[in-house]
Amino acid sequence: IAPATKPSMDSPGFPAYHCVLGAFNECHHNLVMAADNPYLPNDPPSPCVGICVMNPQTQLCDGCLRTLDEIAAWWDYNPAQKQAVLSELESRLARLMDGTYFD
Repeated sequence: IAPATKPSMDSPGFPAYHCVLGAFNECHHNLVMAADNPYLPNDPPSPCVGICVMNPQTQLCDGCLRTLDEIAAWWDYNPAQKQAVLSELESRLARLMDGTYFD
């Protein structure tokens, strides 16, 4: 697993709204946890894809579509709670794609 890299504020196209509440750390923690302790078969892995940018319109991470609360609580969630979030992510993506997210 390649280590995640955090873009610098000097990078071209650096987004104005980066998650400052630990999304990058959560993603990095996921990589470390996967290397050191394999997930239990019923414990879903984090949906973090390393694109930790909070969208100011949706208040969702552009990478994984989770809220800040969901990102912060992920490691405290039990497998059923994680699965519920993953199910909600599918619904969020569908509503974002068809334009009904703000309805």
